[in-house]
Amino acid sequence: MELIAIFKNQVLGISLVAWLLAQVVKIPIEFFQTKKWNWALLLAAGGMPSSHSALITSIVFSIGLWTGFDSALFALSFAMAMVIIYDATGIRRQAGIHASVINRMIEDLAAGHPLKGEEMREILGHTPIEAIAGVGLGLVVALVGWLILV
Repeated sequence: MELIAIFKNQVLGISLVAWLLAQVVKIPIEFFQTKKWNWALLLAAGGMPSSHSALITSIVFSIGLWTGFDSALFALSFAMAMVIIYDATGIRRQAGIHASVINRMIEDLAAGHPLKGEEMREILGHTPIEAIAGVGLGLVVALVGWLILV
């Protein structure tokens, strides 16, 4: 099997479009909230919509469309999606909350001491609504891609 075959993988291509679209959409959403352009969001984790959820949902739905929703591959991808979305909304979100608390502690220490700490990234995970938006985006992109390519 040639390495070039990866570029012919329609499921992968559609899923990467869903991920890229989710990353790009974060920029205007952030702008409307803060009135500042943040181009770093193109490669950042967290934010609305969840690119993790969009990517994995697009993969799962595309696998179902191409191989059947009764296939073992669909079952495996669905289970993996559950783990990834749970991680994005649970564990990674909690890590972000912990980073926020640590950052406030550093600010408090810095206010009374010359000690300064490096600020940690606080937005690591997603709120449930961000994950749902990513799931919706992934479903739409997979369906449109399948309709175009089949």
